[in-house]
Amino acid sequence: MKPLTITICTGTTCYVMGSGYLLSLQEQIESACSRPVEIVGSSCLGLCKDGQYGRAPFVQIGSTVIAEATAEKIIETLKQQTARKPMEQI
Repeated sequence: MKPLTITICTGTTCYVMGSGYLLSLQEQIESACSRPVEIVGSSCLGLCKDGQYGRAPFVQIGSTVIAEATAEKIIETLKQQTARKPMEQI
């Protein structure tokens, strides 16, 4: 089964606001999801430039953007996404 990719912004603002901590949560996040996940860092997702998406840190799961990301928000989003779609489509 193909892992679900979680992209965590590690740009300066996001990193200072806690994204470095989120990168270390692979096991916690994966255990809450019904499929494998892959956590990757991105030097910048470009989401903080105009404030349209909210405040840092930012995480992207597919086309879903999570602002002020926490482990709890990531897990909740994963649960919602896997409940809505069959595993093969995510």
